[in-house]
Amino acid sequence: MSYSQQTRSVRRTQTRGGGSTRLVKVETQATSTALGAGLSLYVRGGGFTPLDKAGVGLMPPLQTVREQSYLTGFTFIEILIVIVLIGIAAMIAVPMISSSASMQIYSAANMIAADLEYAKSMAISRGQNYSVVFTSDKTYEIRNQSGLIQHPVKKGDFIVNFGSDSRLDQVDIFDAVFNPNSSTTITFDYLGSPKNGEGLDLIGEGVITLQAGGVTKKVCVEAVTGYISIAD
Repeated sequence: MSYSQQTRSVRRTQTRGGGSTRLVKVETQATSTALGAGLSLYVRGGGFTPLDKAGVGLMPPLQTVREQSYLTGFTFIEILIVIVLIGIAAMIAVPMISSSASMQIYSAANMIAADLEYAKSMAISRGQNYSVVFTSDKTYEIRNQSGLIQHPVKKGDFIVNFGSDSRLDQVDIFDAVFNPNSSTTITFDYLGSPKNGEGLDLIGEGVITLQAGGVTKKVCVEAVTGYISIAD
């Protein structure tokens, strides 16, 4: 393959006062020949070059590619692509947030159900009352007749705080009702039968309602038997 170049000059004159300035526009033609076939490539130089000799005519300089790029904005296709990408990101993020809340509330409901079962089994095995007290929208604790009991796994008092656990911090204890008198404490006696915080037998079902990210779950305790279940 061979290459050859041809250069053509076009001169233009700009007159200023008593003198004149000649401008030259350089156009270069590069020609390559491969296997007997001719292929021409034209390269146009940027603008005019001032010379110190007179000529004829006057032509404004051509805009360079860089100058043209400053004058252009985003195309409709580019804007459309950005909008589509934002939509895709939103569709991915929203289910992830919702899924996280669902997982947290499921874990919290199972934890409360397990702790209620623990309090009931301790009451039966020790032959004394054990109570689960819901103290706020994030916390609850387990007590016996002497006060707070020790957690069987963690060191310290048996106090659960959803707000201090990143795995459960989206969950709120919306309500805990154990009738009569809408008590927020449920007590299991030595037979495992549930009572309210005043020591009265439950009337109807005791319910702990949990909420997280628009998802609701309930932990229910049946009267008399003390059977514990989870419902939506």
